Amino acid sequence: MSNIDKSAGKKWPWIIGISTLIVIGFGASTIKVAINNPVELSDYGMQTYQSYDSHANDIIKAKIAFDQNYTLSFLTPQITEKGTVIQYALTDKSGKAINDAQFEVVMTRPDTTKCDINITEPTVENGKYTFKAVDLPKVGRWDILAKVSVGNNQRFYNIKADTRNPSTFEF
Repeated sequence: MSNIDKSAGKKWPWIIGISTLIVIGFGASTIKVAINNPVELSDYGMQTYQSYDSHANDIIKAKIAFDQNYTLSFLTPQITEKGTVIQYALTDKSGKAINDAQFEVVMTRPDTTKCDINITEPTVENGKYTFKAVDLPKVGRWDILAKVSVGNNQRFYNIKADTRNPSTFEF
C-alpha cells in the first residue's frame, strides 16, 4: 500500500472559495468607490462632450472664420481667490475695436461643475470687455470658458489658470 497524502486535495476547494470571495470583494469596493465619486461630464466648449463631438467640424470652421476676421486677447494678468477681474480685448484684423460682441463666460473647476460661476454683462470700452470682480470659492485650478459672438461669427475661448501660481495660464 502506498502512502498518498490526501490533505493536499482538500486545500484547493478552500483556495478557490477564498479567491472567489476576494474577487467579489474587490468588485463591490470598486462599485462603492464609483458611486461615491461620480464622473463629471465635460463642459469643454460650454456644452456636453456629445454635442461638442457631433459638431466639432462646425466649431473648428467657426473658429477659423472668427480668427480670420477678429483678434481676441485675454488681458487678465492672474486669477486670485478674491476679486478676480476677467478682461478680454476684441479688435478686427485692422486693429479697430469691436464693441458690440456678445460674451458668455463661465469660470469652472476641472473636476466639478458645482462651483461654476457665470459671469455676465461686461462693461465695454474701446474693445475691452471687463467683467465685475468675482470671488472664487476654492483655491487651485480653474477653467475660464468663453463663447464670443460677433454677428454670425462665434468662437469658444478656453483658458486654464491656477490661483496658486499667478503665471500659470494654458490656452
